[in-house]
Amino acid sequence: RRSILHWGKAKWGVQIAGEDRERAIGLLPRPILPADEGMLFVFPVADKQCFWMRNTLIPLSAAFVADDGRIINLADMQPLSDEAHCSAQPVRFVLEANQGWFAQHGIKAGSRITGSPFAVPTKQKKK
Repeated sequence: RRSILHWGKAKWGVQIAGEDRERAIGLLPRPILPADEGMLFVFPVADKQCFWMRNTLIPLSAAFVADDGRIINLADMQPLSDEAHCSAQPVRFVLEANQGWFAQHGIKAGSRITGSPFAVPTKQKKK
């Protein structure tokens, strides 16, 4: 399954890993990741999410993302490493991209991603 995410006017195609097996495999088998592609890990409930790169060959950056699409924190991860990189608070979404992709696009903690599956904040009507 794929989805299109947005940062301002920029579009980005991501593969969705929403099932246990998809999340367990992630980007493990890939020797490369195209420049403007990534993987969005979707968990059933918000929790402290931790990622490592034990069998992953590509240097990646991870964005830990709140339900509303706001990036909570980012982490650069080295290939073949057991070092854990965790969310600063409970989240349901983790977005992986080639290492440095977020920085190259000016995306940092506090930046907001839009597009499915991120909720779009709605304005409440005055009574």
